[in-house]
Amino acid sequence: MVKYISASELANVIQSDKKPWKDYLVVDVRDEDWIGGNITGSHNAPSQSFLNEVDKLMKDTKDIPMVVFHCRYSQERGPKAARIYEETRNILHKPSDGQYFEAHVLRGGFHHFGEKYKDDPKLVENWRDVIW
Repeated sequence: MVKYISASELANVIQSDKKPWKDYLVVDVRDEDWIGGNITGSHNAPSQSFLNEVDKLMKDTKDIPMVVFHCRYSQERGPKAARIYEETRNILHKPSDGQYFEAHVLRGGFHHFGEKYKDDPKLVENWRDVIW
């Protein structure tokens, strides 16, 4: 079952000694609304093509213990992508210990995270006030 993570919890992960693409990954499923800023180190996997790309994403991320999905508000696209990813990962990579993978969704999406951390380049990059 998908779990939610707050902006401050995600900020703590990013600012820790954990490494993106090894210990965690933030997957941004915004489409054209991706322009204007993003979470530093995040991977853009647009929702419009997510179903076609989920197999490649799965292959590239199957060993990453924490994968966090979000869209602009994390109300539709982010949670949907997280559910698809989580179900696919648990089917294809069933753990021998019975502990199923749980995807995370960023509560409030990039809208909330960006507003809160837009002035911190360790957390937000490519911020453009004119967009927001």
